[in-house]
Amino acid sequence: MKNVKEIVSYLIVGVLTTVVSFVTYFLLTRTVLNPDNAIQLQIANIISWICAVAFAYITNRIFVFESKNKNIFLEVFLFVMARVLSLAMDMGCMFIVVTLLKRSDIIGKLVSQVVVTVANYVLSKLIVFRKKKDSKN
Repeated sequence: MKNVKEIVSYLIVGVLTTVVSFVTYFLLTRTVLNPDNAIQLQIANIISWICAVAFAYITNRIFVFESKNKNIFLEVFLFVMARVLSLAMDMGCMFIVVTLLKRSDIIGKLVSQVVVTVANYVLSKLIVFRKKKDSKN
């Protein structure tokens, strides 16, 4: 039952994190950055990623995985490194869908978010917030 609660919590936090990412991305690309310019598209994507990662770490630590790990610096480092990996996936998806396939940046962002959400859960569960066998974390 705890796994179901964790997955549901992760999905809720994931939706909220996606909202943070989308809102940041669309505010940037509809005001100061041009999504038709490949470099500005990626700048908007990176800034939206930074905002989403900050939000995601706090909410995942508190509400999803209920981490009690006292080594917060290591946990943050692992979380950010896992998210850097998923950022590469995100940027790759955006490049393929928008730049190579010439599809809408909205479609690209939706595709990338599905890929990234699944990858982030697996990385968080197995690496960042994993429970130690002999302690409660």
